Amino acid sequence: MAAKSAHSCVARFLGDAQSRLAGDPVDLAYLARFTLANPALEREVLQLFAEHIPRYLRALREARTRKAWSEAAHSIKGSAAAVGAWRLARFAEMAERVDVEADVAVLEGHREDAVAAVVTAAEEACRFVARVLAGGGARPIPQA
Repeated sequence: MAAKSAHSCVARFLGDAQSRLAGDPVDLAYLARFTLANPALEREVLQLFAEHIPRYLRALREARTRKAWSEAAHSIKGSAAAVGAWRLARFAEMAERVDVEADVAVLEGHREDAVAAVVTAAEEACRFVARVLAGGGARPIPQA
């Protein structure tokens, strides 16, 4: 039941992502709600996000099968949605739809375009997270 309601929450926020694409790379108000305004948990979630994203990006870059590609993009989308990185979640969601095994995707560079968009959004989110964790973000999260 909890997984279903968490999934519903993520789906609702991704569905409303259009209005969320213009703000900060990470929606700190969403993160506060997600963590029940627990500053220590907020820091932990942001740190885990920043630690795992490089691995997911590497998996996306190296994916050669539709399954590996989809799993990497889905992991990025889920991690981004967990912290409120809506732009990154949206680009990862779009990347999930690219059929990396299709000739047209290769010929027209869809794979490379998707990787570039996801990497750019991920770097933006990670820079923002680093500033927040260092106390220089929009709303610094206190040390635990």
